[in-house]
Amino acid sequence: MILMQINGLTKSFGADKILSNIKLEVKDHDRIAIVGRNGSGKSTLLKIMAGELSYDQGELFRPKDLTMGYLAQHTTLETEKTIWQEMLTVFPELKKQEQQLRFMEQQMEQATNYSPEAYQKLLHDYDRLQHSYEQNGGYTYEADIKAVLNGLNFHMFDYDTPIQTLSGGQKTRLSLGKLLLKKPQLLILDEPTNHLDIETLNWLESYLSNYPGAVVVVSHDRYFLDKTVSIVYEISRHQTKRYVGTYSKYLEQKALDFEKEWKEYEKQQTKIMKMEDFIQRNIVRASTTKRAQSRRKQLEKMEIIDKPLGDEASASFSFRINRRSGNDVLKINDLSFRYPGETDYLFQHVHLQINRGERIALVGPNGIGKTTLLKMVTGQLKSTQGTIQLGTNVQIGYYDQEQANLHSSKTVLMELWDDYPTTNEKDIRTVLGNFLFSGDDVLKTVNALSGGEKARLALAKLMMQKANLLILDEPTNHLDIDSKEVLEAALIDFPGTILFVSHDRYFINKIADQVAELQKLKTTIYLGDYDYYLEKKAEEAELKRLNKTQQDSGKTSSGERRLDFERDKQMQREERKKQRRIEELETEIEQLEGQVERLEGQMELPEVYQDHEKALELSQEVNQHKQKIDQLMEEWTILQED
Repeated sequence: MILMQINGLTKSFGADKILSNIKLEVKDHDRIAIVGRNGSGKSTLLKIMAGELSYDQGELFRPKDLTMGYLAQHTTLETEKTIWQEMLTVFPELKKQEQQLRFMEQQMEQATNYSPEAYQKLLHDYDRLQHSYEQNGGYTYEADIKAVLNGLNFHMFDYDTPIQTLSGGQKTRLSLGKLLLKKPQLLILDEPTNHLDIETLNWLESYLSNYPGAVVVVSHDRYFLDKTVSIVYEISRHQTKRYVGTYSKYLEQKALDFEKEWKEYEKQQTKIMKMEDFIQRNIVRASTTKRAQSRRKQLEKMEIIDKPLGDEASASFSFRINRRSGNDVLKINDLSFRYPGETDYLFQHVHLQINRGERIALVGPNGIGKTTLLKMVTGQLKSTQGTIQLGTNVQIGYYDQEQANLHSSKTVLMELWDDYPTTNEKDIRTVLGNFLFSGDDVLKTVNALSGGEKARLALAKLMMQKANLLILDEPTNHLDIDSKEVLEAALIDFPGTILFVSHDRYFINKIADQVAELQKLKTTIYLGDYDYYLEKKAEEAELKRLNKTQQDSGKTSSGERRLDFERDKQMQREERKKQRRIEELETEIEQLEGQVERLEGQMELPEVYQDHEKALELSQEVNQHKQKIDQLMEEWTILQED
């Protein structure tokens, strides 16, 4: 079933054309990504699809009864409600039906006030309303709310927390949660991964993979796109091109298409040159003029292939170093930190050793202190305990995700030139041009730049330092996908050492050869990329805290083996206990549903519905069974999630 079809759509803002001849189709259960440069019109297209923005020309078809949900890039909740109250606003019809059911139950208790016909009608209306309530999720919607809040990392919150007290990112997550609970046929998401940590991203990927409707998403998170989408529309030069497959498959197919188009273009150009040469040499000769004229006609009728345009202009830069560092670049020993006046440590007992040429990704939950650790390495913060030792000839270059080293009142040109006053203006402009600041762009003030432009300017300053140890805090924030790929290429060729923090899992896979997991009481090193880190974490979860084998002999003592065996048996017993409880719940639910069906069948018998007391008794019994089913279903859901 086609949910939406767009043909020849055009949109301009004043004299600036944003979209031209856009073609796009959304079918039921599609998983579609829309990709392109910053400013290419992705968010504009989503707003048009959601009906929040008009278009100039073209056609947009969608069924009149299509339900849509739209998450804007900067959505936030402004309400005086609590978290739970706000989530309940998704289900006004169910709450209304609940009230109607309670009112009808009160009426049924006063059976003597009704004639047999009126009472029978009341029973029939009650049964019909209750069936509708059940079909629409009346017995499960509270469990659904808890599951979504849990997945979006609100399990540590009291659900009575006022939304006014939450941060902007938390409000955005709640907006996403409301949208997911509504379950529209078409879900339109603009940068849904903003403000999500890696654990929450994993949950969202799983949720969207099993979503019953269609999903159209714009995201700069390439790992997320690889996990969730199967169709990619690229917006380039105001137009769209469709690719089938994941984001990685799209990149492969795009490269193959360009190579094929270029070969076809070159082949035709060679053929044209030969034909023109033949015509030029033979047109004036009487013996060959007819053949030359024939070739000329063929050439005139030939459909000329346009030269493939390839990619649009990209940033172009590389990181170089002033001098090579020693082999030992950074040693962190038993490092701990707490803020002045605080009693609790942010983290303790951090150990980390980095050698020349290594690329280490620092990961861990939000709030564990990753940025704090980087600032301690750069000397911006002092440790509470422990030591940080830099190696010989180490020069640090620091990328701050907050871009605090940029001066808002300066122009782009002076922001760079003031740091390197002995460099020629022409050379400074050349560097800025490599970061896509050309012409009058270099005269813009820093506070007038977009997030992506500020990020590119900060990277330009970092490049000019020629440091041999790069400390990067979320370097891909605000960058579009193309700029991320350019940055990755530059870092892959960098001859120095890198320590970085990033939530971009695709970026970590590209750059890191080690992953350091920061925990409250220790750091753990994984000798591989992000996918390897996930595999090892999964293995650790399977082992369930089993003791590691002794490094010297590779064997554990008999006492340790017995301890491991007992722990393993205990976990197996707990797992079997959970599984038995799940089976018991399923059996009990099935029996109760059978009893409800039997009782509802009895209520339809004339000898029952004419007996008001008997009908009321059966109705109350049905309600009790359904409430019990609701409770059992909630327990079953929690066990299944565990």
